[in-house]
Amino acid sequence: QVHLVESGGGLAQTGGSLRLSCAVSGLSFGNYAMGWFRQAPGKEREFVGRINQSADLTYYSDSVKGRFTISRDNDKNTVLLQMNSLKPEDTAVYFCAADYRITYSSDSTRTQAYQYWGQGTQVTVSS
Repeated sequence: QVHLVESGGGLAQTGGSLRLSCAVSGLSFGNYAMGWFRQAPGKEREFVGRINQSADLTYYSDSVKGRFTISRDNDKNTVLLQMNSLKPEDTAVYFCAADYRITYSSDSTRTQAYQYWGQGTQVTVSS
């Protein structure tokens, strides 16, 4: 059975940092690209970023580019989201997700591209 478990969420101040972790089990982690999404109250789930299987390619939404960094450790089956210079508009539930496809495309920013999802972790940024 596949499990994706996010952790590391919490409360941060504007300009602060948080690091989210996603622990993955039940699949061949190194064969999956990993994405991060977020969902604010009353809004659709939106793409944050993605890292490819070999960790040499990353992609980010314009809203987080330059502030957030995705990394992964294929030995530990873990993907990380380092969030710096946090803003109140970063407040959301953050989800990690796994996609078996290798090639990045515009579809990779859509939730439908991902086969497995975690349950999410809340991030709240106070102003």
